[in-house]
Amino acid sequence: MDRKMANRKLIRLSQLKSKLAAENLEEIDWVTFGVIVKKVTPQSTNNGRTFSIWRLNDLRDLNQCVSLFLFGDVHKEHWKTDQGTV
Repeated sequence: MDRKMANRKLIRLSQLKSKLAAENLEEIDWVTFGVIVKKVTPQSTNNGRTFSIWRLNDLRDLNQCVSLFLFGDVHKEHWKTDQGTV
């Protein structure tokens, strides 16, 4: 993990909103970790594409969640991932 995190900045999900407002994250190599705290049943767009929505949290502040939308191959590969997975 130390090797993979070398020269990267860890930003907690609960800090993401404030960091986006204060810093230009496009210029920083950063990572975050989250736990799937809620999954919405897969849905379809108007053109028939299926997608999933996950709510992610870092377990520091349960009121600060990030919604992650999964489309295409990512949805097909990961839609069965269990709630509670990191």
